[in-house]
Amino acid sequence: MKTLQELSNLKGRVALITGGAGHIGSVLAEALAEQGADVIVLDLNRNRCELKAKAINRRFKVKALPLMADLTKDEAVRGVPTFAKEKFGRLDILINCAALVGTSALKGWAVPLPQQDIHTWRLALEVNLTSTFSLIQATQNLLAKSGHGSIINIGSIYGMVGPDMSLYEGTGLGNPAAYAASKGGLLQLTRWFATVLAPKIRVNMISVGGVFRHQQKPFLNRYAQRTPLRRMATEEDLKGAASYLASDLSNYVTGHNLVVDGGWTAW
Repeated sequence: MKTLQELSNLKGRVALITGGAGHIGSVLAEALAEQGADVIVLDLNRNRCELKAKAINRRFKVKALPLMADLTKDEAVRGVPTFAKEKFGRLDILINCAALVGTSALKGWAVPLPQQDIHTWRLALEVNLTSTFSLIQATQNLLAKSGHGSIINIGSIYGMVGPDMSLYEGTGLGNPAAYAASKGGLLQLTRWFATVLAPKIRVNMISVGGVFRHQQKPFLNRYAQRTPLRRMATEEDLKGAASYLASDLSNYVTGHNLVVDGGWTAW
């Protein structure tokens, strides 16, 4: 029987993290590198990709390469498995973290329902849901050859439950329908892929609660009171979940939604 250390070891494996230069994606890339995995940092921003890959190389002494790609473009998606095969000869882990989370500056996003924009809705579904489908479809053969194929989709509690809109009163924040719909769709897509790609590839999801981003004080206070653990998440809170689902620690786990929300959905 293997030890826990052996089961968690990712040395010799290659992980691809989309949105890998972002707040959450970069921490997940670091977590897998810490376990010994070589990593591909994929993001829209070339400069941030390169900086993050260099930082991972220096800190963890693994091979980390940047890959700038727009996953809403078919050509870019098709190029991802080619890049992985040419540079590493394999792909073992795929973390779909890239997402349109939007800001109040995005037209028709953090606004009341009558003002939510249909073009922004379509963009959110394209980035958060369709691009994940396309990338899994493109990489499935390479992942299946791994012998340890693991896909982790990064979701949200708002793909599981409806929002409490009172949290946002008096702030510039909001909770758009498009985000909830895309993450709800991603949860079901995770279950679908888990059955279709078995037994060669495991597919799971991490549904994240609200993450601290220096939001306005009224929102932070309300959110903490609404959460059993009395705080918002930090990126570090997700490291253990990703490490578990990416490694052989979760060898008999697929189709699972691991909720990391401080108890938000337990009420």
